[in-house]
Amino acid sequence: MLQKQKTTKKIVSQQLPLILGKRAFGNIPKTPLKPLEGEFEKPEIITSTIPGPIGKRLIEDLGRIQEIRTIHFLVDFDRSFGNYVVDSDGNVLLDVFCHISSLPLGYNHPSMIKALRTRDAVQLAAHRPALGSLPNVSWGPKLHETLMKVAPEGLTRVFTCANGSEANENAYKTACMWYVNQRRGNKPFTDEEIQSCMLNKPPGTPSLSILSFEKAFHGRTLGALSTTRSKPIHKLDVPAFDWPVAPFPQLKYPLDQFVKENAEEEARCLSRTEEIIKSNKIPVAGMIIEPIQAEGGDRHASPDFFRKLRKIARDNGVAFIVDEVQTGVAATGNFWAFQKWGLDDQPDIVTFSKKSQIAGFFHREEYKMTAPYRNYNTWMGDPLRLLQFEVILNEINKDDQAMLRNVNITGNYLQDSLKELAKKYPHLMKDVRGDGTFIAFDSPTVETRNSIVNAIKLNGVELGACGDQSIRFRPSLVFAPKHASQFLDIFESTISKLK
Repeated sequence: MLQKQKTTKKIVSQQLPLILGKRAFGNIPKTPLKPLEGEFEKPEIITSTIPGPIGKRLIEDLGRIQEIRTIHFLVDFDRSFGNYVVDSDGNVLLDVFCHISSLPLGYNHPSMIKALRTRDAVQLAAHRPALGSLPNVSWGPKLHETLMKVAPEGLTRVFTCANGSEANENAYKTACMWYVNQRRGNKPFTDEEIQSCMLNKPPGTPSLSILSFEKAFHGRTLGALSTTRSKPIHKLDVPAFDWPVAPFPQLKYPLDQFVKENAEEEARCLSRTEEIIKSNKIPVAGMIIEPIQAEGGDRHASPDFFRKLRKIARDNGVAFIVDEVQTGVAATGNFWAFQKWGLDDQPDIVTFSKKSQIAGFFHREEYKMTAPYRNYNTWMGDPLRLLQFEVILNEINKDDQAMLRNVNITGNYLQDSLKELAKKYPHLMKDVRGDGTFIAFDSPTVETRNSIVNAIKLNGVELGACGDQSIRFRPSLVFAPKHASQFLDIFESTISKLK
């Protein structure tokens, strides 16, 4: 921590001050969350471009061996802290994107650094175990103390793995195995099934499908990619399963002015989804849906839509899979975003990754594998990442869940302020929406959206894009009203200069 403070002073002394406007966005609300001691006071930009000269040189060198066209800039983790990221040139930016929603406590959180310096962390890093065969002695107790503490009601088992794509991929396998086992009557595999599967032929390799929704994103492995529908660039030139796609509601905003139209749109999508399940040439074993379609443009639907969708899955014997890879772990104001739906029957499978650090899925008891090695790989996740999740969970639960309350307070303040700005700059932004700090708005064109993201970066903010013309907010859970106020000041200062 002392080294961090020395570094901060050195950086600030070299930087030109960012001139902020004197804009008011109402009273900054109070938060129960304690501030991080030693955090930067504001962004500081010292180069005329981001990346600057050092970053450009390093990225060019990296480009000789890896794809670099998606890189925003190179991060100096030693100097980054809290909600502020420092790049290779010494620029300090307010990070409202947080590595695509995967950095829940911000940079160098004291509790995380302390935990990773312990003997337990060193041993787990030095001996990454093959968890399916040789788990460490603390693996079981730690699962009970962490992941199972936040498991959705009725989902009594958990499978762990490395990333979101892998979580969804294994969830699809689980749904298909469950589906066939129900129809097999829980009987042993036949000789014909055993022999035919080795040739990728039925009956051992059944023709089944996973239904997903327009604009969905569920990963980039072959099965997950077959359910991803957000952008063509993800899918071009890659073989895919012939799996069905259902419409996802395209709501109109403000919601209170389009109640009838949005209800009709949701009813249309529900009707079409059930029609597809009943008539699809390949039987539908499961459906997967995001509580908020993140990569597809932060598209929302009402709790009633999801409740009715869950009933459609249950009535038709289809596994109901909720993808909480991006929405999970408190960003929406609930630990799991689907908890706002008010379901009377919980999902069958819930996948997670990103903010939890470790990935995997929870599932009902009846989805348990009927034989070993059916869902299995060498590592099956990483106990070091589970240690990190334990730190995150402890911080969320600290001080009567002050961090979760902070998300709701900050999210309401940020969203209300953005709605006011949308009225003032309707040619640049519209349709502000979100839950907690999981917020987005649309620009009229992709060019306008990109110009905002690029311009605000040069004013000290790392912001994200999604969908065709959306800007999304994915700040850390320690992003407080004071950070939101600082962002809003920089944001309006930026867009006021755009045409």
